[in-house]
Amino acid sequence: MFRVAAKLSSRGSCSSTAIAAFAVKPSPISCTRPSPLAASSFRSFSNGLELDKNMAVPDAVRMINYAMKQARTDKSVGSYGLGMLVLKHCVTTELTEGEDPQHENSKGIALLAWSTLLSERGEYGDAIEKLQSVQELTNSLLGVRVAAFEAEAGLHLELGQDDMASAVGDKCIELLEKQNAEDSEALKVRAKALKGLIELVKGNIESAEAFFDKSLLSTLCDGSAALSYGEFLQTKHNYSMAKEVYQNIIQGATTIKNSGNPYLGAGNMNLEGLMMGAMCALGQLESHLGNFGNAEQHLTKALNQAEETYGDRHPKVGVVLTSIALMYRRKAMQEHSSSILVQEGLYRRVTDLLKVPPGETDSEGAVPLVDRSDIAALARGAYSEVLSIQENRKDEGEKMKNFAEAIWRNHRMSLDDALGNTESNKVWVIDARISRLL
Repeated sequence: MFRVAAKLSSRGSCSSTAIAAFAVKPSPISCTRPSPLAASSFRSFSNGLELDKNMAVPDAVRMINYAMKQARTDKSVGSYGLGMLVLKHCVTTELTEGEDPQHENSKGIALLAWSTLLSERGEYGDAIEKLQSVQELTNSLLGVRVAAFEAEAGLHLELGQDDMASAVGDKCIELLEKQNAEDSEALKVRAKALKGLIELVKGNIESAEAFFDKSLLSTLCDGSAALSYGEFLQTKHNYSMAKEVYQNIIQGATTIKNSGNPYLGAGNMNLEGLMMGAMCALGQLESHLGNFGNAEQHLTKALNQAEETYGDRHPKVGVVLTSIALMYRRKAMQEHSSSILVQEGLYRRVTDLLKVPPGETDSEGAVPLVDRSDIAALARGAYSEVLSIQENRKDEGEKMKNFAEAIWRNHRMSLDDALGNTESNKVWVIDARISRLL
C-alpha cells in the first residue's frame, strides 16, 4: 500500500490544510443530507459513459477533481501521494457515507479515481482491490460498477493475465443479465465489447467478432468499447470504418472531458487513456495506409497526451514511441529512404522506458520476464534490423533479434509476421491502453 506519510513532498503541510478545508467548510449543500433532486436528475444516461454531476454529492465531485489535478501537477511521488490522500479522505467521510444512490455514486467514482492513480504508479494489486470494492455499492448507478469491471479486466490484460481478465468479463455480463435498468442494454453492449477485446488479445479474431455489436457506432461511440471495436475493424482490414470510429471517439471524448461530468472509466480504461489510445490507433492506421504525414500528426498528439497524463518517464510513453518508430520504419521501407538515426534513438528510449533488459541471457535457454513483452519484443526486433544493416553491428543485431524472438508471446503471429518479413497478410494494431498487440 502507498505510504503517503513517508512519501509526501514539501507540499504536504499545505495539502493537509486544503483537505481540512473540504471537511470543515462544506458547501451550502449538506454533506450529510444530499440536496433534493428531481426524479429526472437520476435518469440513466443512454450510453452509460458519464455520470451526471447531479447524481453525486457536489463536494465529493469537487474533491475528486482536486485530487486528480494535484496528482498530475508534476507526476511525482509526492503529488500522487497527495492525490491519493485526498481520495482516501473522500471515501472515509460523510461525503460518501450512506446507501442512497447519490452517496454510493460518489464513493464509486472516488474509488475509480483512486484505482486510476494507483495503476499509473504501477501499484496494480492495490488498484484492482479498489475496483473490486466498487462491486459492493449495489445502489450505485449500474454504469459505475460496469466501469469497475472494465477497468479491472484492462489491468489484468496489461499484466498478461488474460484468463483472469476473461473471468472478470464474464462477471460483468452476468451482472447485467440480472438487471432490468433503463441503461442495461447499452451496458450489455459495452460488456460484450470487453469480451471481444479479450478475444483479440488472445488472437481469436473470428471469436471476437461475435462480441461486437454494430450499435457501437452510435450507442457507445465515445467510449472504450468503441475503441476495441475500431481495433477489431482494423485487424479485419476495414480501414474506412475503423478510421471513422477512431475520429468519433476523439471528438466524443473531448466533448465528455469538457462537459464536467465524471467519465465512468478507470485504470488504463480512463478518459485520458481512451483519448491516447484512439489517437495512437488512428496514427497506426494512417501509417499502414501510407499516409505518413497524417500518421505523424496523430501519433504526436498521442505522445503529447501520454506525457501530459503520465509524465515523460512512464511506460505508456514508451508504447506510443514504439508506434512512432515503426511508422518511420514503414515510411523508410516504402519510400526507399533512410531514418536509421531517428529509429535508433526512438528504440533506445523505448528500451529505457519499458525497462527491457539487455539482449543477452544469463544462461542458455534462460529468458527473463519482461513486462509488456509484446511491445518490448516488437521494438527490439525492429531495432535489431537497424543494427543488422550496419556492417560493424551485425553481431549485435543478431543477438538482439534472438532475444526479441525469445520474449515474443503473441499467439496470433510470429515476430517476423508482425515485422512484415513474411508473406503473411495479417494486420495488427498496438492497443496503447493495455500495452498489447492485437
